[in-house]
Formats: sequence, C-alpha cells, structure tokens
Amino acid sequence: MKKITGEEYKAKYDDKTDGTGCLTETEAKDLRFPRRRPVSHKYSYGRALVVAGCLGYSGAPVLAANACERSGAGLTHLLVPESIYSVAAVRCDGAVVTPLPADKNGGLSPKALREILLVLKKANACLIGPGLGKGEGARNAVRAVLREAECPLVLDADALNLCADDPGMLSDCRVPLILTPHEGEFRRIGGDLTEGRLAGARKFAEEHPNVLLILKGFGTLICGGETVTVNPTGGPALSKGGTGDVLSGILCALLAQGFDPRFAAECAVYVHGLAGDRTAEEKGEYSLAPSDLICALPEVFRSLSEPGS
Repeated sequence: MKKITGEEYKAKYDDKTDGTGCLTETEAKDLRFPRRRPVSHKYSYGRALVVAGCLGYSGAPVLAANACERSGAGLTHLLVPESIYSVAAVRCDGAVVTPLPADKNGGLSPKALREILLVLKKANACLIGPGLGKGEGARNAVRAVLREAECPLVLDADALNLCADDPGMLSDCRVPLILTPHEGEFRRIGGDLTEGRLAGARKFAEEHPNVLLILKGFGTLICGGETVTVNPTGGPALSKGGTGDVLSGILCALLAQGFDPRFAAECAVYVHGLAGDRTAEEKGEYSLAPSDLICALPEVFRSLSEPGS
C-alpha cells in the first residue's frame, strides 16, 4: 500500500473533502492471488450464493452471477423469482439457477424465504440485492439473510434501499458485512457527504463498526474501522448501469474462496476498475458494456496472480 495524505486525496479525487488524515492507495504489487492447489475440486473454492432479480430486472442477477463465475468461485448458485427464471438461466454461463416463488408483480414472494435460507446454510458467501425490487418478499429476504447468515454478506442495490427504510436491519448481522453503495444509495442509508466522500465514509464507519463500506465512485473508498483505502483504478467508462453488479459478483466470489473480507474488498474494487481501464482502451469510454468487464476478467486475474497460476 502507498500512503497518501488527505490533502492528496482531496486534490486527486474529491474537491469537497476536508483534506485531513491519512489513508492508503492500493497498488498492484499488494494484490497477488495465490496459485491453486493441484489436488482440489469445486468445493475447495467455495459456494457463492446470489439472491437477485425481479420482473424487468433480469440483467442484474445475470451480470453478478457471471462475474462471480469468472472470479474463481467454485460453485455459483443464483436464486431468482420464477418470473425471470427462463431469461436468467439461458444467459448464465455456469451458475446453478433456481426459480423461487414470485408475487403478482414478478418479485420475490414471501414464500421464497424457506428456499433462500436452505441454500444460505450451505453458502460460503452471499450477495443479495441486485435488481431485487422492494416488495414484501424482497424485504423479508434481506431481513432474514442479515439475521440468519453464517457466512460473509454483500449488500448491494435494492438490499441497500430496503435497509434505508429500516436501518436497524444492519445491526442484526453477526458476520462480516460489506455494503457497496454509490453516492445516492449511501445517502439513503444515512451517509452524509456534506463534508466530502472521505469524511462521510469515515463518519459512517464510526457509526456502523460492524460494516465494511465500499463507497463507489471516482477514487472508490474502502472504509472499515479507522482504516481507509482509496482505489486508483477505474474511470468514466464505468459510469453505466450494471457495472456495479459486476463488482458485487467479483466480491462475492473472493469471499466465497475464503479471502479476508478487507483483502477481498480491496481486490474486487481494484480488479473491477482495472477491467474497466483495459476495456476502455480497446472499446473507448462510450461503448463499454458491463458484460465487457466480465470478458476482461480472465486477463486481469492472470496479471495479478502468482507465476504459474
């Protein structure tokens, strides 16, 4: 990690921040993925569970699951409402896709909760939220997953929006909990950006000591406890719907493989941004699609892995 001052962060990333304190900037040499053991199988690298999607939002779960597959999870299990099952199943590369009972609007039915909790018991990491909607079934699922999970959790998109309506849900979690909001979602869950991104992330971390925060945007911040890391990769090409779903899928895969949550968060953000940078060089800033990031992941992981990986 390279140490930078708050003033350097202010000059490079955020002209609103107070410029105080010191933080670290991720460097590629700090992020090295180990070689895999020759004698291993899919369960050696974890079960990743993705709970996502509703009618009209079939893209988000597919992007998250495919990114999870490309990021090393041994088994990716995607749970979606039956209203979008046929679309999601045909677009997933290798995930096990399971339909859940849907309500009349095409979101999760409250009846889906039993199956979600059964799969959750076997999971090594869980991502919930992309395209999930805000119906009663989705709310019940987020609340129950936060309460019952025994593996690291990633909350993204609508899971964050549901927590904004009931902030007490976050305190129910007993396992490593990672939130991945953009600035709008951050404000909705109680974040304050009046004094800038750095000050806002630090204040939120103080108020939620059980949370590791990934505050997305230019100079994405990873904040938990007193430690703040700023990510140097990524640019305006990532300013497009769906790219955040790819990030959360990468993160879920790394957590499922047993990486330390802090390391997994820093790696996921770095890998995601680097995939964006390399894709933008080829396709330009205007034409990058979220699925292009997934296609770039193999080379990015290869470049950040130990020799022979």
